[in-house]
Amino acid sequence: MTMTSQDTEAARTLRGLEDDRSSVRLRAALAAGTTPDPRFVDKLIDRSALEPEFLVRDMLTWALTRHPVSLTLPGLLHEVRSERAQARSQALHTLSKIGDRRAWPALTRALLSDADDEVARSAWRAAVVLVPEGEEPGLAAILAEQLGRGERETQRSLSRALAALGDVILPALRAAAAAPGERVRAHALATERLLRDPDADFACAIEEAKRVVALGCTGDEGG
Repeated sequence: MTMTSQDTEAARTLRGLEDDRSSVRLRAALAAGTTPDPRFVDKLIDRSALEPEFLVRDMLTWALTRHPVSLTLPGLLHEVRSERAQARSQALHTLSKIGDRRAWPALTRALLSDADDEVARSAWRAAVVLVPEGEEPGLAAILAEQLGRGERETQRSLSRALAALGDVILPALRAAAAAPGERVRAHALATERLLRDPDADFACAIEEAKRVVALGCTGDEGG
């Protein structure tokens, strides 16, 4: 059977995605998105689970968004249940970029509280994009259970995700602000600050919240 030029290019792209050189993999991912082909989808998803370079992973995600959702969604939904943390994280990231709400049922409580911080952060970002209208308060309550978790970057990600949901998060935040743990209370107060002022610096907001908690002044201050 004679290969067409299209077949030859597709074969070159698929080989490139496996190359030892990150620059070649990056070009291959770009080619896969520039000229979408159903033959690329499985390889793009598989490579996303393994790719060590951030720029290449980002290009893999872009390439997947260029393909029909009917082709990408099944594989991505399978990946969010993978035992490999990077596979879960990248699939969630890609789902957030695709933005198809049919993926919403995959955003389980287990993923939203995943032990791996990168997975959890990806799940939080995906959830606020995919949440159906009317289900925001329930999502806010689940996300608020993670307040106080992790280091500064993880806390910032959670606060940004919560703030993106809008005022529906206030009951959950105020309940958390009255919780026993100082870390949780400070994170809740900092998140409310971000809700009121999206341009606020999170590092400053969390330090200010820690001072407020230390002074015992965590009540509603007129918000």
